[in-house]
Amino acid sequence: MKISILGCGWLGFPLAQKLIETGYEVKGSTTSESKLDVLQSHKIEPFLVTLSEDEITGTISEFLNDSEILIIDIPPGLRKITEATTEKIFVNKIKILLPFIESSTIEKVIFISSTSVYSESDLIPTVTEESVIYPDTESGKQLVEAENLLRNTSNFQTTIIRFGGLIGEDRNAVKMLTGKTNAANPEAPINLIHQEDCIGILCEILKQVQHDKIWNETFNAVAPNHPTRKNYYTEKAKQLHLIAPLFNENETNIGKIVSSEKLEKVLGYKFKNLLLD
Repeated sequence: MKISILGCGWLGFPLAQKLIETGYEVKGSTTSESKLDVLQSHKIEPFLVTLSEDEITGTISEFLNDSEILIIDIPPGLRKITEATTEKIFVNKIKILLPFIESSTIEKVIFISSTSVYSESDLIPTVTEESVIYPDTESGKQLVEAENLLRNTSNFQTTIIRFGGLIGEDRNAVKMLTGKTNAANPEAPINLIHQEDCIGILCEILKQVQHDKIWNETFNAVAPNHPTRKNYYTEKAKQLHLIAPLFNENETNIGKIVSSEKLEKVLGYKFKNLLLD
């Protein structure tokens, strides 16, 4: 099986390496010409592809053709989007990409989305894939629209993976919170997932590629335990020898638990990295 990974960045690159170790052939895209040799040196067939809201530059057709599965893991850059923004920057990228997928050999698509599609302002304590979605940020709205664009085409099957906050050996939000004296939501539960589990989940989906239960589905992917922000970031700061943030204990806490029970049940996946285990 040949797989194309659109976006060989923080997650896509180690995922490609793992898939090659497992025996898959992998095509990988990058927006940086200097990274082409890096991909090649890791036996990833490299392609220079850049998506904008107006066009796709690079060898997109060659990148897609001869592959059966496409994994879309492009950084949407949605943190820069404000509520005043009316441009559908990320949505337009997906709209431009769609005809190329439809005219290629791709049969199945895995779209990397985010739990940011769920509102933080409602009173639902736990959300599942069946929960009604009311995104309260422009970025969340655009992710939902992108999900629907891919899901509603009949030319290929799409599965949506909504990852929680991404953490790894070199990545943890505590580094941005260290030393802060008025951090928000001390008692709110956190919804994070380790890079190793992201890769493990994607590999498990590909392992079960022939099962209909895997496709045209949406899965939340978040570590199954949810310590409070205060407990988690205080402990992480201690482990990393950083100054622990001080939280505002007087404000109303806003937050919810994102459930990954569906993923665990359908895939039979067991998380390898619990939070504060």
